[in-house]
Amino acid sequence: MKARAWRGGLGLGAVALAAAVGSGSRPLGVVGVGFLLAWGVTWLWASLAERPVAVALEASPEQTVEGDRVSLSATVTRSSRIPLGSLALEVTIGRLGRSSHRLRGHGRVARASVDLGLLPRGVYATDETEVVVGDLLGLVSVRPPLACERLTIVVRPRLVSLDGLFSEAGRVGGDGRRLLLRRAAGFDFHSVREYEQGESLRRVHWPTSARRGQLMVKELEDTAHDGVVVLLDCDPAGAVGSPPDSSFDAAVRAAGSILQTHAARGRGATLVTTGSDGQVVPVRSARGELGGAVTCLAAACPDARHGLARVLHANPSVSGTAELVIVTATLDRSAFSAVLAVAARRATSLVWVDAASFEARPTRADTGLLRLASHGIPTAVVRKGDDLAAALSARSLGAVAHG
Repeated sequence: MKARAWRGGLGLGAVALAAAVGSGSRPLGVVGVGFLLAWGVTWLWASLAERPVAVALEASPEQTVEGDRVSLSATVTRSSRIPLGSLALEVTIGRLGRSSHRLRGHGRVARASVDLGLLPRGVYATDETEVVVGDLLGLVSVRPPLACERLTIVVRPRLVSLDGLFSEAGRVGGDGRRLLLRRAAGFDFHSVREYEQGESLRRVHWPTSARRGQLMVKELEDTAHDGVVVLLDCDPAGAVGSPPDSSFDAAVRAAGSILQTHAARGRGATLVTTGSDGQVVPVRSARGELGGAVTCLAAACPDARHGLARVLHANPSVSGTAELVIVTATLDRSAFSAVLAVAARRATSLVWVDAASFEARPTRADTGLLRLASHGIPTAVVRKGDDLAAALSARSLGAVAHG
C-alpha cells in the first residue's frame, strides 16, 4: 500500500508537470508540483514512522481457569516521535484467529485492552503480531519492525475438590462380598545385623560379612509402594460435543481432580496421557509438580493414535505395581478385557465418561462396565450434567446400572 501511494503520487506529479510544460498551463504546473511535494512528504513520514517499535503483551488473570473471562493488555512503545493518524495492533492468537485493535495513547506510548471472552480449556499462543501505523491524511500506512515476546495463555481445566475417592470404598466381588483394595507392598533394605542361629542364609549380606569377618544379615523393612498412575485415554472415538461441554473435557477434569486429591495427600502420582505426544508427568507434591500436570491437561487433545487396549498392553509408562486409575470413554470390548488383565496384577479403578450423553443420545449400562463391576473393580460413571465431585467422591457402581 505504501509503495503504491508513493508511485502514484510521483507518477501523477510527473504527468502533471509534463502536461504543464507542453501546454504552458500554470495551474496544471502547480498541481504537478503539489503532487511531487505530497509524495516527498509521504516518503519522509513513512521513513520516520517505520522505525522499530516494542510491543509488550500481558494476559489476565495470571492463573486462568476455564470459564474465566480473559483479557489481553498491549503496550506499544515507539522509537519515533513523528505524529500519527492511526495506530492499530493486529494479533493472531491460536485458534481464536486474527483480530485488529485500535491503540490509544499520547507521545510514543500507546495501549489497548482486548477482551478475549470466556475461553475453554486449552493453550493459546500469539502466532503473529503486527503494528499498523497510518498517516494524518489517511493516504498511507506502514508496518514497522517490532520486538515482541511470544505470549502463551494457558487455560487450565476446572478441577473439583474431593473428600474421598470412589476407589477407596473397596470392591464388590461377584458373590456380593466386599473386598479390600489391594495395596502393592514389598520390602526395602534397611540395615544389617549379626546373623542368628537358624536364620536362612539367603538373608546374609555377603559384602558386609566379608568386610567384618562374620556373618551379617540384611534387616528388611516392610514398605508399602503406594504410588498411583492416572491414565487419561485420548482416543478421539470417545470425544463427543463441543468445548467446554465435551465428553473429553469432562474426562480431563476427572483425571485432574483425582491427581490433585492424591497430590494433596502427599502421595506420589504420575499423569500419563495416550495422546500423540504421549505425556508422562510425575507429581510428588500439590505445590510443586501438580502445576505442570495441570498444564499438560490444559493442552491435552483427543488425538491418540492407538486404542486403550494397545496402550495397556504395550506402554511401559503404565507398567509396574503402582495403583492404576483409568479415565476413558471407550466402548471397545478389548479395552475392557485389557483392564481386567491389568486388574489381576495391580489395584485398578476406572472412571468411565458416557460420551453418548454429551450428544443427547439415550444411554444404557455397557456390558464392559458390568463385567468390571462383577469382578469388583471400582468404577465411577460420569454423564453430562453430573456433579463431578459427587461422582468421583462416592462409590458409584450403582450408577453403572443406571440407564
